[in-house]
Amino acid sequence: MEKLDRLKNILGEITGAVVAFSGGVDSTLLTILAHKVLGDRMLAVTAVSPTYPEEQLEEAREIAARYGFALKIIQTDEFEEPDFIANPPDRCYYCKSALFRELRRIADSQGFSTLMDGANLDDLGDHRPGHRAAHEYGVRSPLQEAELTKADIRIISHDLDLPTWNKPAYACLASRIPYGRQITREALSRIDLAERFLKSLGLREVRVRDHHPVARVEVNPAELNLAWLERAMIARELHAIGFPYVTLDLDGFRSGSMNAVLAAEQRES
Repeated sequence: MEKLDRLKNILGEITGAVVAFSGGVDSTLLTILAHKVLGDRMLAVTAVSPTYPEEQLEEAREIAARYGFALKIIQTDEFEEPDFIANPPDRCYYCKSALFRELRRIADSQGFSTLMDGANLDDLGDHRPGHRAAHEYGVRSPLQEAELTKADIRIISHDLDLPTWNKPAYACLASRIPYGRQITREALSRIDLAERFLKSLGLREVRVRDHHPVARVEVNPAELNLAWLERAMIARELHAIGFPYVTLDLDGFRSGSMNAVLAAEQRES
């Protein structure tokens, strides 16, 4: 594929890099290819925080061990940032700024000039305040530079037999809370427990949007029938977790659905 060759050429021009590695579809492809091209001149870093589920960390560790690249685990705490807790529409900017600031410190200590993340071409079409933070810290997005879409990345990952090729999209737990509503550790824990339960039923792509006291459950449209059949069990479990009311969103899973309430000028920022 021409785009894959373009990506390899981009990576080949880099002398040394720290890669933001979440274990998701995009960052896994980028990290594995960067490791093949750069070898020891690359360090993958996974940031752990209350917004990052434990199961995601375990998957990231397994991938690093399987493909033999160096992985550094760091702790970040967004709850030290008042602007994150307040949950404005540009919340992601403050979270990413904290992450990239730490990655820059690590890169400098290793003598690596480049920071990289797994943003792809499709990300340019959504409300992504994190891009502003990436620009401010000089973060490169090689997948985006090579014009790789999410579909391209899944195809390449499948061809390379990567375990993440069909992994559902993931976003931090804070993205489940409506803008303007304060983010709390309790809410993040409630969301994590609810989503883990839903996945245990065989639902692969889920979001529990926390409009407390209401849980708005999004599942892949193809799995709506399964969710409906299990509605009594789902309601009972989510009530026990802390949601007095439980709803099933008839639109199904929509990435960034919380952005639907933003004005056009906010989505473009």
